[in-house]
Amino acid sequence: MAINFDSALGVKEHAMRLRAHRADVLSSNLANVNTPNYKARDIDFTAELKAQMDGGVSRHLSTRHQGHINLADTQAGAYEKLYRVPHQQSIDGNTVEEHVEHGEFMRNSLEFQVGFTLLNSSFKGLSKALRGE
Repeated sequence: MAINFDSALGVKEHAMRLRAHRADVLSSNLANVNTPNYKARDIDFTAELKAQMDGGVSRHLSTRHQGHINLADTQAGAYEKLYRVPHQQSIDGNTVEEHVEHGEFMRNSLEFQVGFTLLNSSFKGLSKALRGE
């Protein structure tokens, strides 16, 4: 009987990929904290994970011409980035609030670590099953 990693790992793989992408988005916000008119971005983790588990990025634009790029085939463009609404307006038009971004980055980092621990335990369980333990 063949091992199907999608059913063995479940949502963990998708969650790890999404957490890594969210870390990129949040670090970009932090890198641009002093850039005038920079708009802070984020992704809705729950909605994106649900979309991935429902079979991909169906809410994105569909391709109607063979020259169009299919977003489902690209990892970087597969997630919808939303604009973050600041608690306090900045004079230079920048919407990055450093304390908010640091908090979100740390929360995402902790949840990534939890996901990694769960993924690691899944692989250990598969390894034991293959050895017959």
